[in-house]
Amino acid sequence: SHEDTTMPLSPLGILHTVIAIAAVFCGLYLCWKDKQITSTTPLGIFYLITTFIAAASALGIYKHGGFNAAHGLAVLTILAIAAGAVAEKTSLLGGFTKYFVALCFSGTLLFHFIPTATEILTRFPMDAPLVNSFEDALLQKTFLTIVVIFLVMFALQINWLRKQP
Repeated sequence: SHEDTTMPLSPLGILHTVIAIAAVFCGLYLCWKDKQITSTTPLGIFYLITTFIAAASALGIYKHGGFNAAHGLAVLTILAIAAGAVAEKTSLLGGFTKYFVALCFSGTLLFHFIPTATEILTRFPMDAPLVNSFEDALLQKTFLTIVVIFLVMFALQINWLRKQP
């Protein structure tokens, strides 16, 4: 099934894209610099707020009809932020708290990259996008690559967290 790739971004789509790009760069910077995303730093708070706004705004974008996988990822993102924030502020999980928070907050980066890859591959190049369906092998391989990279980075993050006091 060929998707409509000629549809320009709506004003909500433009706002969503700008905020999501800011969030992604911020999240990557935090993971590189601090090895984690937390709500205890101004940049961490900025990341979580912009990620929340990007996810919430994604719920109003219907490029492919009704509720779809991208909307599901937006809901998961909001739930991950909420769960991570609650865990960070309580001690319900004891010694596992820092790992759970890392999974929630770093997981939101994974949730950013899946729809980002989809949008890029289904829109560019403008005259002949690389992918024209969600079942396309290139898109599936891209998703697999993103997940594998996330799992490797998360394993490194867990190892780093384990060594922290």
